[in-house]
Amino acid sequence: QVQLVESGGGLVQAGGSLRLSCAPSGNSFRISTMGWYRQPPGKQRELVASIDSGGGTNYADSVQGRFTISRDNAKNTVYLEMNSLKPEDTALYYCNAVIRVYSYSPSINYWGQGTQVTVSS
Repeated sequence: QVQLVESGGGLVQAGGSLRLSCAPSGNSFRISTMGWYRQPPGKQRELVASIDSGGGTNYADSVQGRFTISRDNAKNTVYLEMNSLKPEDTALYYCNAVIRVYSYSPSINYWGQGTQVTVSS
């Protein structure tokens, strides 16, 4: 069974940086879109950034110019480099990936369990 394993969250002061990583455990025949979402306390989950298999990226307006999403297809890993962090970036960050586990399997949307990012002022 595929699980998305996230790492890199933590506590940082405003203006600081963090790097999140996420990779699936288990077999992954093909991974298309990968991305990061976040859910601030008391709010709905929102897209932060996504990247397709060709490297095309999409960012939320609130993080454009501060966050960079990238992926290493050889390692099936997606990264989120977060710079100039603000207190409003505080949230539970979730990794997302669309994965075809085997060549004959349908593509399924998978979610990680979330990693906490807290930015202090």
